[in-house]
Amino acid sequence: MSSVPRGVDLIEKLGQFDEHWSPRTVAEFNGHDVMVVKVKGEFVWHKHDDTDDFFLVLKGRVTIRLRDGDVELGPGGLFVVPAGVEHQPFAAEEAELLLIEPSGTPNTGDARTAARRIIV
Repeated sequence: MSSVPRGVDLIEKLGQFDEHWSPRTVAEFNGHDVMVVKVKGEFVWHKHDDTDDFFLVLKGRVTIRLRDGDVELGPGGLFVVPAGVEHQPFAAEEAELLLIEPSGTPNTGDARTAARRIIV
């Protein structure tokens, strides 16, 4: 018996948790995790030496602070932080994001301080 593929309802997945800065993996493709996350306040300054950092705002407003200036994003806004560039995501009010990273990439750039990966 074959199974019919299902899509992922991002709104449903985001409704399953309240924690901030704790990404949830909702799909995987080509060695990458597709994640949703709720954010509020500021995250730590960090960088990813070997991979870019992809941010897509689904709801709310997010600032990606860079040492050279800030990138302001609203709903539908997308920004890719190049590998090796130090950055700090910030949201004055709660926002919801879609993130895509190579599987296993620590969200702080350091496995010792990274949030544990949760699959929903």
